[in-house]
Amino acid sequence: MASTTQDSNAAGSDVAEGGGEAVPEREVLTWGDFGDATRELAQRIADDGFVPDFVIAIARGGLIPAGALAYALGTKSCGSLNVEFYTDVEETLPEPIILPPLLDNEPLIGKQILLVDDVADSGRTLALVVDLLERVGITVRSTTLYIKPRSVIAPHYHWKTTDRWIVFPWSAKAPVTAA
Repeated sequence: MASTTQDSNAAGSDVAEGGGEAVPEREVLTWGDFGDATRELAQRIADDGFVPDFVIAIARGGLIPAGALAYALGTKSCGSLNVEFYTDVEETLPEPIILPPLLDNEPLIGKQILLVDDVADSGRTLALVVDLLERVGITVRSTTLYIKPRSVIAPHYHWKTTDRWIVFPWSAKAPVTAA
């Protein structure tokens, strides 16, 4: 398993500049590590003999990993399901909510689906979507880059286990705004 590159605040509870509060531990995923992680996951999936007909991302966090895995596995059919749970860093809604537009399940019935998210943190989002798909007769295998020990569901495949807050390269900076 590859290790992640960590900045000065990722290795532990360092003191913020100026001697202020302790900075919480962070797991920092670089773009390079992301490339390695998705190739390793794709190889595990292939070695397991699982050939997905569709790769489905849990948006937004799973969009980029799902695209990378679809390319690595040679799967051309992709889709996404929008789920809102996190509202800010370590802040969630009471329950995950599926947002429109909804996924058209009918073409997926009887197919092999690889469901992708960035992290199984509490696992509640992943569990909700797996249950939703399995209830209509869809065969699902799930994968995440990370799993946290407290997750209520273990994905079939994951790259790394951590209990730290994860900084992903695609969400490390604030959204851009008009100048």
